[in-house]
Amino acid sequence: MLARLVQFSLSQRLFVLLATLIVAGAGWMAYLGLPIDAFPDVSSTQVKIIMKAPGMTPEEVESRIAVPIEVEMLGIPKTKILRSITKYGLVDVTIDFEDGTDRYWARQQVSERLGGLTESLPAGISGGMAPVTTPLGEMFMFTVEAEGMSLAERRSLLDWVIRPALRTVPGVADVNALGGVVRAFEVVPDQLKMAASGVTMTQLREAIDANNRNDGAGRLGEGDEVLLVRSEGSITNLDDLRAIVVTMKEGAPVRVGNLAEVKIGTVTRYGVVTQDGKGEAVQGLVLGLAGANAQQVVEGVQKKLDELQPTLPKGVKLDVFYDRASLVDKAVGAVSNALLEATVLVIILLGLFLGNVRAAVTVALVLPLAALITFILMRGFGMSANLMSLGGLAIAIGMLLDAAVVVVENIVQRLATDPTAGKLPRLHTVYRAVREVAVPVTSGILIIITVFLPLLTLQDLEGKFFVPVALTIVFALAGSLLLSLTVIPVLAVVADRHPGAGVLSAARGQT
Repeated sequence: MLARLVQFSLSQRLFVLLATLIVAGAGWMAYLGLPIDAFPDVSSTQVKIIMKAPGMTPEEVESRIAVPIEVEMLGIPKTKILRSITKYGLVDVTIDFEDGTDRYWARQQVSERLGGLTESLPAGISGGMAPVTTPLGEMFMFTVEAEGMSLAERRSLLDWVIRPALRTVPGVADVNALGGVVRAFEVVPDQLKMAASGVTMTQLREAIDANNRNDGAGRLGEGDEVLLVRSEGSITNLDDLRAIVVTMKEGAPVRVGNLAEVKIGTVTRYGVVTQDGKGEAVQGLVLGLAGANAQQVVEGVQKKLDELQPTLPKGVKLDVFYDRASLVDKAVGAVSNALLEATVLVIILLGLFLGNVRAAVTVALVLPLAALITFILMRGFGMSANLMSLGGLAIAIGMLLDAAVVVVENIVQRLATDPTAGKLPRLHTVYRAVREVAVPVTSGILIIITVFLPLLTLQDLEGKFFVPVALTIVFALAGSLLLSLTVIPVLAVVADRHPGAGVLSAARGQT
């Protein structure tokens, strides 16, 4: 089979060269489309449920919210771990699924279970499933800086202007707003006035809830026109809130303003964000969608922030203090430099050992071509370009040239010393030289590939770290073997047709 492959390549030289160009172009396109990140995503398929319970102690949250949710989630197929963390007014339930489980299928299962549980939870509970992201999804962090603006004003700017704009960036799962204070209308009941009016806390709450909405009242026909009738009751300012009627006493309305102090307050906070130990700050945290290209997400976020900056109030500055792109550049850049340095060193060594620079360059062509084939296979297997996968390519550089060196050296030796080389066509001589070493070369490469196969059996965290390394090496070695038996013999023949300039002619002249 190997002899037929070599024979086909030498007899269809133009086809092989064109196919090589096509593969190179496809490999370059695959490289441009590869997701780029600093590290491989080692997290399992995970679904988080976050519920808020204002005013509840951790013990109450655990017994009334966390336990019912955990019991409801028991028995979901492919579940691996179910755990929860309860804090004051907050519960975080995490469900880990087996590796390979479709993320959206898992979320659908959790959503179905959670939907049937909502009615049995205490009133006033809010929350649900967390965004479609991973524990490594934090990609961009910034603070809102503005002299003269309060924490509440900066938080409002982040919540209502910056956050909605950033959520439109492709690859962004959500933008968390942290720190600062959230403005709210605050009603502080006066117990004496409420007792004198005979109003209970429940009546006060129900009156506010019932008078904070807009309702439609049908249509009114007026000739050829139809008028829409609606009642506007939504609270827009403190005076609207004070004017709400709670009850009637002796024919006179008793309003909220008669029973309580109405003022601008803040929503209860569960923590703060400090900056450089100097004071509180307002922070925006961009979460990337699971599987998104980290570099593209960060570029999109930065571009959107640049577009927003001129529209923000004067003096407002967005100070970026964490950017995943810088980490990606450092990690990938370190491996890229290692690849470049190793390639130059290999070419120099090949020139010294083969005794001819042109021969060394011809053999070295295997390096970029094998790398491009590797990128195609990485794209096909859904792998990302990161420190581990590109590190595997750097490890394999020396091994990628083994087959090509043996093939070229045997071709040169045949053309220079074989007494029948001058009597037979050069194409036939090259074919015989490649056929002689095809089986040993293939056996050697397969043995090296076999050495890395045990790494492919690793599971969980170890597998997510080292399987990309092993796969990259296997892909690169398989590509180099294919190139050594097809492209390298064709290049040898094509170069040998131009005496004085070809690799083989120059090498033979030295002999």
